[in-house]
Amino acid sequence: MGKPITTEMPMVPRLAVILFLALGSPVCAEGGNPEPTPVVTVPSEAVGKPDLRDELLKRRDLDQEIRNEMIRAGLQHPDEAIGARMGAIDRDNTARLKEIIKQYGWPAPELVGSDGAFAMWLLVQHSEPEFQEQVLPLVRGAYLARKLPGQCYALLLDRVLVRQGKPQVYGSQGRPISEWKDHVPALAPIDDEKNVDKRRAEVGLPRLSEYIQSLKRTYFPNDK
Repeated sequence: MGKPITTEMPMVPRLAVILFLALGSPVCAEGGNPEPTPVVTVPSEAVGKPDLRDELLKRRDLDQEIRNEMIRAGLQHPDEAIGARMGAIDRDNTARLKEIIKQYGWPAPELVGSDGAFAMWLLVQHSEPEFQEQVLPLVRGAYLARKLPGQCYALLLDRVLVRQGKPQVYGSQGRPISEWKDHVPALAPIDDEKNVDKRRAEVGLPRLSEYIQSLKRTYFPNDK
């Protein structure tokens, strides 16, 4: 089975841009931070741990800055130096996320704000596979408790399943560009694919065909 296009170097960099495409949000290429709207929203003045929220947002910004730099340098031929700095940032973030999980469990919006909770999830997407597997039940619990959007659970679940060599559920993980035929994105195998759009709708994801077209426009914008 091919590896997901969002997680491997140097074939394709680990870019949050694909996450945002999968979420049906605009691509972030100049430092913005588009986010899905969480089910639970908490005003910033009511956040239990404002310092932790600020830290997560700063780490999110750094995560996005290095990935946007990679985008600007060119997706087809990733810059190895940028990739090395990206890896160092990811390792530092992962180490801190482990400390946060140990102390608080999954940080709910009441603790770190809606944006802080989403930032935590985004950083998990760029962490080591073993840690992603570890926190998947926590993310699922947050989703079921209406503390995190369904899209977040769906994308992490797919990523973990594909890494384990299993069919994905929501179709968010693609194969390396080298396996795309005529610039048409190829996805990792999907369980019960004929019903995938129904499952995607249940968690707030756009139709699979729309996602595939978004991938193609991002990687091959000059195609007619």
